[in-house]
Amino acid sequence: MVVPHHTCPYGLKAKDLLQRSGYEVEDHHLTTREETDAFKAQHGVATTPQVFIGGERIGGYDDLRRFLGKPVVDPKATSYRPVIALFVMTALMAMAASYAAIGDVFTVRAAEWFIGFSMVVLALLKLQNIEGFATMFLNYDLLAKRWVPYSYIYPFAEGLTGVLMVAGALTWLSVPIALFIGTVGSASVFKAVYIDRRELKCACVGGSSNVPLGFISLTENLMMVAMAVWMAFAAFGLPAGVGHAM
Repeated sequence: MVVPHHTCPYGLKAKDLLQRSGYEVEDHHLTTREETDAFKAQHGVATTPQVFIGGERIGGYDDLRRFLGKPVVDPKATSYRPVIALFVMTALMAMAASYAAIGDVFTVRAAEWFIGFSMVVLALLKLQNIEGFATMFLNYDLLAKRWVPYSYIYPFAEGLTGVLMVAGALTWLSVPIALFIGTVGSASVFKAVYIDRRELKCACVGGSSNVPLGFISLTENLMMVAMAVWMAFAAFGLPAGVGHAM
């Protein structure tokens, strides 16, 4: 479907897939709504594009992928991919910042920045749809179940703590917040997953995620607690901002 204000993205993807699979493509554009509706009625289909190979209708883009033996992504399937991608990128950001500031990617400060950056990005994802996050969070968080406003406060507390940790500032404020939300989060995840054996989606990367609640969710909270403990010790000894090779 190609009209002045819309070009079907799945049509472009189907054409590209066919060409990369060695097919010669004869592309027929549906250029008006009336033409599109008539095409759908003629073939008894609800969507476009429709792919025909050798006169036989294969179907839409997902049907074409199946026909060619390629995997089709289930939008409802659980996956750790979003949170893995997040941690990989925040780790690279932390190493880049460490190299720019200290001249070495493997430093104590890089490890601190990694956790701080991760908390900031995780908070950002939650704040994009705070209602969706709160609804999902209420499924398992022990404190939020007793006091609903906590489900709305949590992303702001996580984001504030992450920013302060990145800056290495106001340790007296960031450490208690991180210890509190990290401890409550760890206990909540452990109870839901390992004691109650519930199969839930984690609200860690926002309310629309398909990340399963489990080991990575627990690790996220434990990292927060570990960072808070480290910064508390550093405040009374070696300054947290000093860069040493690890």
